[in-house]
Amino acid sequence: MSLAKTVFQSPIHIMAFGFGSGLVPFAPGTFGTLAAIPLYWILSLFPLWFYLLVVLVAAIVGIWLCGESAKRLGVHDHSGIVWDEFVGFWITMIAAPSGLIWILVGFVLFRIFDIWKPWPIYIVDDKVHGGFGIMLDDLIAGVYALVVMQILGFFLS
Repeated sequence: MSLAKTVFQSPIHIMAFGFGSGLVPFAPGTFGTLAAIPLYWILSLFPLWFYLLVVLVAAIVGIWLCGESAKRLGVHDHSGIVWDEFVGFWITMIAAPSGLIWILVGFVLFRIFDIWKPWPIYIVDDKVHGGFGIMLDDLIAGVYALVVMQILGFFLS
């Protein structure tokens, strides 16, 4: 059975694969992050407390979701599992200045930290397994990008 057919037959895989964005054969993490942007736009319309609550729930659910998807596929941290990119990007965008340029800046910053994996992200990526490991490296990358976004926002907006 093809991966796409497997993904679209299970709500767990559909969510873990970012509604199918993780099925892109090249740079699935980048496409997963792009797919998170429309949901960010919607979330950004709500008060900050609600945004934070959704991000927290998405992170907690993501631990189970990504772990279960990986287990069912028999591949730890399959590259198509991009729910972690969704949540990492949403963390990056917490209290971000409004505007398309800031979404672009947040996207670039998150992708840089997610790909570069500075300390301790590379350790987490290597040593922490299961759904928690799949999520944690992207959550930390999101926090790093969030800090840079807030500094840039303070000085530039």
